[in-house]
Amino acid sequence: MANSSLPLAGRHALVTGAGRGIGAAIARRLADEGATLTLLGRHPEPLEALAAELPPGACAQVLVCDVADAQAVARAWQTLERRGDAVQILVNNAGQAASAPFTRTSDELWQRMLAVNLNGSFHCMRAALPGMLAAGWGRIVNVASTAGQRGYAYVAAYAAAKHGVIGLTRSLALEVAAKGITVNAVCPGFTETDLLRDSIGNVVAATGRDAGAARAEFTRHNPQGRLVQPEEVADAVAWLCTPAAGSINGQSISVSGGEVM
Repeated sequence: MANSSLPLAGRHALVTGAGRGIGAAIARRLADEGATLTLLGRHPEPLEALAAELPPGACAQVLVCDVADAQAVARAWQTLERRGDAVQILVNNAGQAASAPFTRTSDELWQRMLAVNLNGSFHCMRAALPGMLAAGWGRIVNVASTAGQRGYAYVAAYAAAKHGVIGLTRSLALEVAAKGITVNAVCPGFTETDLLRDSIGNVVAATGRDAGAARAEFTRHNPQGRLVQPEEVADAVAWLCTPAAGSINGQSISVSGGEVM
């Protein structure tokens, strides 16, 4: 039985890209705060493994969906509506990162970064918002990136998409500010995830550096001299979903050890 004294008891949260990394950490943290979860992602196996790990009753369902596909997102929300599972908390975490020099950024790479990182957040926000408006309460947290606050070389498409997420966050936050809904972004710096480990592997393959030197290239951006941990990002997301953050709206909160923007 859920602990009714927990801040998010009785709230239904949907986390996209929940199968690993930051998304999985967010799902665990929201469950600790009492939320009931829908885990959404492209591959069922990691979602089902996470669902089995969560406390009994914490996971309402697993949904397989590519957020870049507007029709697939619409079908996922139809499934939720048939079950009577209104989404009160939406965490848009699904994303991809790819690097290339600007002159070698193909149309395909550009569109893929926009489709997953920006369009995917838009599709899910558009689907979730009517239910939040009807209820007069909602929390939307978009996982952006420090790349959306300052930009980095060789990731122009990714940085442009994450800048777009921040702009989308600020615009919607103003529209719903008086309707009981908050919309915020969390912007992690380089974070210890499978995605980052893949990036380190790509640097090693492309440059011939050893893994330690490649890792140092990422940690140097953080004044604390380390990588951010997924659980630290999850803590920030969870706080934004609680009643204590009711006055926080339209913000882009950097979780980066003090990286200068």
